Amino acid sequence: MGQSILESLNVQVEGSGRRILVLAHGIGTDQSAWKHILPYFLRDYRVVRYDLVCAGSVNPDYFNFRRYTTLDAYVDDLLDILDSLGVERCAYVGHSVSAMIGILASIRRPELFSKLIFIGASPRFLNDVDYHGGFEQGEIERVFLAMEANYEAWVNGFAPLAVGADVPTAVREFSRTLFNMRPDITLFVSRTVFNSDLRGVLGLVKVPCSIIQTARDVSVPMSVATYLKNHLGGRSTVHLLDIEGHLPHLSNPDLLAEVLRRALAR
Repeated sequence: MGQSILESLNVQVEGSGRRILVLAHGIGTDQSAWKHILPYFLRDYRVVRYDLVCAGSVNPDYFNFRRYTTLDAYVDDLLDILDSLGVERCAYVGHSVSAMIGILASIRRPELFSKLIFIGASPRFLNDVDYHGGFEQGEIERVFLAMEANYEAWVNGFAPLAVGADVPTAVREFSRTLFNMRPDITLFVSRTVFNSDLRGVLGLVKVPCSIIQTARDVSVPMSVATYLKNHLGGRSTVHLLDIEGHLPHLSNPDLLAEVLRRALAR
């Protein structure tokens, strides 16, 4: 990337606590998605936030289309950040694809993670025999075509669906970070995520996990949270939020912060 990874991915460390808490955002947002959550944890934790290399807040020249063809390269970035900061142990909160990045990182380096917390997580978005991921292949291909044909129109249609709840400020914020992304990078990363299948490695996860799932999520059905709980290798719990949407940190941060606190204390 030319610069250190801490500079390239805009790594921020805030807070006065002794424990380390990592907040990792999903596709379509950047670390600013955690801004309403952050104040709840600054007293008790040193909070690490960073931007995924695909985020619009990162220089798009850093996105190597050959390197980021699988989630493994994103795992490399996460572990490089933690090593550069000298982190020996942390609790990790991952939204959407960053939940899967955390899973893979914990398999490689289980000693680094005291707890994994997933928000809107899915090991596979496509339906399969005896598995309901939420999408058929044809549906996903139509989404990709819509993104290619008119990115602005796609964002304007997708952002309200993803937020789910009637929270205009959250829709505007999600739209802003989607528009900040370069459309070809958004499409490439979306293909990578939707074609990923991590079901086969879930049993290798031995770190305790908490799965936070909203009652109605256009991207991740409730059955996926149940699947994760039943197939993760370590102790896991499911926390159901009786709200809509894939982005509770934008649409209902107070409620999510309360549930995160409980999950971290378990």
